[in-house]
Amino acid sequence: MSDQAKPRPQVPDGQSRFVVTRQKQPNEKGFVGYDVIWEQFQKEVPYQTPKRP
Repeated sequence: MSDQAKPRPQVPDGQSRFVVTRQKQPNEKGFVGYDVIWEQFQKEVPYQTPKRP
């Protein structure tokens, strides 16, 4: 058995309506993680004080 880790296959970016996942580069231990990028789906409106009667 060899002590070298197998190279991980390159995974294409995963895309859905509001989320994109990208594969990270392997670290020194061989762990491959993923970046999760969220797009905003709610619009923020600046607060305005209500009118006084």
